[in-house]
Amino acid sequence: MAEAPRFSIVIPCYNYGHWLARAVNSVLAQDGDDWDLLVIDDGSSDDTAQVARELQARHPGQLRFLSQPNRGAAAARNRGLDATGGRYLIFLDADDELAPGALAAYRELLARMPAADLLAGAHRAVDEGGSSKLRAVGKLPATPERRLHSYLFGKRIHLTGSAVAIRRAALARRRYPEGLPVTEDIPVFAWLLISGEVAVTPAVVAIAHRHSGSLRQDVDRALAVATALSDEVFRSDLMPGWALAYRDRFQVQRQLSLFRSCYLAGDGLRAMHYFHQALRAKPLLALGRWSYLGKYLRLRCGLAPRRR
Repeated sequence: MAEAPRFSIVIPCYNYGHWLARAVNSVLAQDGDDWDLLVIDDGSSDDTAQVARELQARHPGQLRFLSQPNRGAAAARNRGLDATGGRYLIFLDADDELAPGALAAYRELLARMPAADLLAGAHRAVDEGGSSKLRAVGKLPATPERRLHSYLFGKRIHLTGSAVAIRRAALARRRYPEGLPVTEDIPVFAWLLISGEVAVTPAVVAIAHRHSGSLRQDVDRALAVATALSDEVFRSDLMPGWALAYRDRFQVQRQLSLFRSCYLAGDGLRAMHYFHQALRAKPLLALGRWSYLGKYLRLRCGLAPRRR
């Protein structure tokens, strides 16, 4: 029986056929022979399947292709977990790229920390105009408590789906929550940060492309998972008791985030609703965030929200 590869790279794709070749080529450009590549079409209505088959024919033996009815990003990632054999999983978004030398950087991390459950690197965020910004993971606190706090509240740990590799055995214990249409990474990362061994590199391992979309759609998607996200992050069967104590604070932070999203979308009434929810739950937290308070006072004074 052939030895399992070190890395299985999974590219879930939903209606991103026009970007799929770029993502695939960024993987094929990696060095070494310790990885395999799987593309999953999550029920796309564009030419994703055609593009994937053409890439498969052009690079025989270098990539596999599967398709499924549309079930969402989390389900596609879980399908990738079940359909591959690599010791580590890398889930590359179809509109992103692996940076040159990404797998080499992960190998260096494993040489230093062979028992790591989460390998995390920096990524470069590139907008449609070509401007880019480097986002390092940040300093990793020593204790699980401080790691969770830094990730969920301090925003000092920056993780993105295309710039991590996760040990298969760990991911099998904390699969992606298929009930979340977005933000499915957050519960997985939160659990890994407090339950696993984490290795961080300053090397850039992914290029994340940011493209414009409907702000109204983004707000609606965020609203749809407002409570479900808290439920998934703080599952009592997975998180220790000390972590569950953070749930109320996290929910208030999500309310403030929804306030900001509605405000920027020009929806002043819904913005006020979410700020009032946060204010009733934790007044000091809501009033202590000056950037939010200034927007709220502007609405209270009858001024229109400042749109993006």
